[in-house]
Amino acid sequence: MESFPTNSIHRYNRRTKLFIAEQHVHIDQASKADAENMISQLEASYQQLASSQLNLDLTRGKPSPAQVALASDLDGILQGNYVDADGIDTRNYGGLAGIREARELCAAISGCDPDQTLLGVNSSLNLMYQVVEFALNFGLQGDAWKQSGAVRILCPVPGYDRHFALCEHLGIDMVPLPMTATGPDMDQAEALVREDPAIKGIWCVPRFSNPSGDTYSSATVERLAKLGKIAGAGFLVLWDNAYAVHSLYEDAPVLPAIDHYLDAETESSVVQFGSTSKITFAGAGLAWLCSSADNIKRISSHLAFSTIGADKVNQLRHVRFLQNRAGVEAHMRKHAELVRPRFELVLKLLEEELEGSGLATWTKPKGGYFIQLNTRRGLAREVVKLAADIGVKLTPAGATWPYGRDPRDSDIRLAPTFPDHNELEAAVRAFIVCLKLASWRQLR
Repeated sequence: MESFPTNSIHRYNRRTKLFIAEQHVHIDQASKADAENMISQLEASYQQLASSQLNLDLTRGKPSPAQVALASDLDGILQGNYVDADGIDTRNYGGLAGIREARELCAAISGCDPDQTLLGVNSSLNLMYQVVEFALNFGLQGDAWKQSGAVRILCPVPGYDRHFALCEHLGIDMVPLPMTATGPDMDQAEALVREDPAIKGIWCVPRFSNPSGDTYSSATVERLAKLGKIAGAGFLVLWDNAYAVHSLYEDAPVLPAIDHYLDAETESSVVQFGSTSKITFAGAGLAWLCSSADNIKRISSHLAFSTIGADKVNQLRHVRFLQNRAGVEAHMRKHAELVRPRFELVLKLLEEELEGSGLATWTKPKGGYFIQLNTRRGLAREVVKLAADIGVKLTPAGATWPYGRDPRDSDIRLAPTFPDHNELEAAVRAFIVCLKLASWRQLR
């Protein structure tokens, strides 16, 4: 075992065989001598990690093997019976909107009307792309967005990197909009929409937002539902409710249904998206959208040029497996039993090593797939680089901001779900060493 002087402020963890530098003072109250002492000891810990040849990954919110195994009964569940409740042979062509039973199931998950629900391929991101591309080039309600020149979309930040990549690919300008604990800053959103007619939409992850884990309040949902009245025809609230049923605790916040705040004037300004990607098989699930009857008709007409219909066999087997909303909720309780200990482990380690240190703040979500951590200003990229150099992969710094530009360079997204318990603990402990080292070095 490596030895340290008797005045060392390292603590030895017997299970991980790592020396972790204890912190006795808040970083803002530290002297230069304190800082140099911490740096010296953290560098020793860092070198010890570097010699361990780590290969750990906290990059993406992927379900663990145990989670996807919960849906293994999908295989063979049809037992040769491919006929749905309406007598349709799901192996054949047709049914662009999806079989009735599947639309009822998906609508129940999203809290929508089955008649205003359309199923696509397995990816909700694909449907988002289709809708935005349709609105941009053809026009969903009114003229094509691009006919008016520049096109901009409000992007709550920090937010979902794939929303940002989609916009960048299609040449849509992104306007960062601050997130609060109750959702996007609606005062600023309404002001921006009033001032700039080029703003044609807003991205939303309304429950357990990616990456903060916050859930929109009823006041925020109501104001978002009415945003189309301010913006005018063609404006879209892109409601990516990816974590609609992904609670970790029974007392997790409930998302108010945006449909309750819509009327004849605003119902076509909201398009809701959902999927079973983190419910059943991440690569072979169901994806759907819900919107006004008129929007469903227009989107269906657009999609008809590229597909005759999604995989109805997969739709039917999901119906047989999940059955209904109650079946989905029972299945998601099994997910929570697997995911909750991972989140609790990460939060426990962060609290033990960083609470009261002045080095970072972080969210404590009740659901979803991520924990958002903020370093001291100007350190996120350095922390991510330090981690990568010793074999710990993190989501790129800045990924949760449009164009990868986090103006404070402080936001880091942690994804606890995929690694097993031991790998997760090792990855987080190594990450904490990198965070501490970067933070104390900044004082030099």
